[in-house]
This record gives sequence, C-alpha cells and structure tokens, in this order.
Amino acid sequence: MPRSLADQTEDQLGGRRSVLSRQKRDHVELDRLIKAAESASGHDREAVLNEMCRLVFPHAFAEEAVLWPAIRRRLADGEQLTLEIEKEHQAINELFTSLETLDVDSDEHHRLFAEIVRLLREDVRDEEDVLLPRLQEATDRDELVRLGTWWQIVRSTAPTRPHPVVARRPPGNAIAAAPLTALDRFRDLLDATARTDRPWSSAARSTSRIVASAAGAIEHIPPLTRGERPATKMSHTGKHRR
Repeated sequence: MPRSLADQTEDQLGGRRSVLSRQKRDHVELDRLIKAAESASGHDREAVLNEMCRLVFPHAFAEEAVLWPAIRRRLADGEQLTLEIEKEHQAINELFTSLETLDVDSDEHHRLFAEIVRLLREDVRDEEDVLLPRLQEATDRDELVRLGTWWQIVRSTAPTRPHPVVARRPPGNAIAAAPLTALDRFRDLLDATARTDRPWSSAARSTSRIVASAAGAIEHIPPLTRGERPATKMSHTGKHRR
C-alpha cells in the first residue's frame, strides 16, 4: 500500500520543488491557520480567514488545473479518485460562500466554519493518504518537479475566493482564472483596509461587496462552467452531494 505523504521526508517526496512537497507544506500551513482562526475573534478572525482563503482556493485551483488532469492520464481509476476530491472542493466552496454573508462572531458562522474545517481535514487526508501517493507511484522524480513548477505558477496566479459556480475542471476553470483572480485580489486589498481604523475603511468594505457581486455575475458566464461534472455542480441546498 502506498505510504502517506505525512510519513515521508522531503527527499522521499522528490525534493523541495516536488509537487508533493509543495502540497504537504501548504497542508501544514493550513493546519496553523485553522488553529489561529478557532482562537480569534472580530477583525483578527476576519484577517485569519482571509489568509486561509488565500491559501485554500489557489491551492485547490492548482490541483484542479494541474494535478488532477495528470492523475486522470496516469491512473486507470483516476477519474473516480479525482471526482471524489472535486466533490469535497465544491462543498468547501459552497460553505465558504455562505460564511462570507455572516457576522464573523455569530454562532452560525462558527457552526459553518466547523463544518468547513471537517471537510478540509478530510480533503487533506484523502490527498495525502490516497491520491498523491498513487500519483507518486506512477511518476518519476523529474516529473514530480516539473508538475511542482506548473502547480506553483498556477497557484500564484489563481483566484483567492470561493467560486462555487465555476467548473472544477478545464476549460471552465482556466477561462475563469484571469478575471476572477484580478477581482479577488482587489477584494483582498479592500478587505484589509476595511479592517483598519482609517477614515475610508467603511468605503472599502462597501466597495468589496460591489466587487464580490461583479465576481458572482462573472461566475455565471457559460464558458466558465464548461468541463464540470454533474456530481460536482452546486446542490442548491448547501449540503455536500456524494
């Protein structure tokens, strides 16, 4: 049985630039941010959640654009393996979208965040214990580094917010990258300003909501949904469909 990434050294994973090492480092950082969010409140909690989004969504976008297509090409059961992860990603997108509408210190916000954390930890275990070790078995060290380079390029230029309507697969997610990345990163700057005591913080928060609405409208442009599998489309109930 393939060894979990959690039980392997960086060298065993193919070196620092290997896609497996890059994935594992992000997972370690995610665990730190989850713990920070659970113990924070108010603007501090908002800041940590924004930082978490800037990790989670580019990370997942890079997986869906680079890694999962590679797994589908290399593994006979790659289609089913990646579909299960895509379902988890979709559920996380839907829940984070709902989270953004709630007061950060409300009971409902904490309840939804606990569900997001459960799904994120499930996602990490599925990737580190099953999916990525299978990729490791089917891929040599040089290829892991090459995939890592492309993964990092995509991750560095990917959207930083949840977009549940956008396809989890190419070509829709690739088409969505440019407009949504620009809007998301603009929102990141606006939200950072909104958390300060500066005179224009209120205006920044209002502008962020306008930008969010624009991003939501762009999500529904038909080409951005191409490549989606029916099992990962929005459930419209807020619940993860399996």
